[in-house]
Amino acid sequence: MDKLFLDANILFSAAYRANAGLLRLWTLDVQLLFSCYALEEARRNLSEGDQQRRLEQLLAPLTLVKQEQISVVLDKAILLRDKDRPILQAAIHAKANYLITGDARDFGVYFGRTIQSVTILPPVDYLKMSLK
Repeated sequence: MDKLFLDANILFSAAYRANAGLLRLWTLDVQLLFSCYALEEARRNLSEGDQQRRLEQLLAPLTLVKQEQISVVLDKAILLRDKDRPILQAAIHAKANYLITGDARDFGVYFGRTIQSVTILPPVDYLKMSLK
């Protein structure tokens, strides 16, 4: 079973609209992971009460990766902004197979690449792959 670490923008987008396409990730036979770091960023950007409630409901089946237990060091060749490094570190620490992110600006150069056993993909690519 694949382990998918969800970036903040995935949590945000899934909670933003009641019928978001990303909700398909929740129907797959996979383990979904998140960190408090990703959760707090998603919460900060969701302004409406119903969006916040949807986010809380979406978290129920997910596994929390505790940020304070992470000691993963990224290679200096991995060029990510400080705000993105904890996301990749948490995915690696959790032994996720995939980091699922829609953040093409910061992670786009790494889409399709594997860093310390974690493959970084946009959600559409993972969903296409899972249908095969």
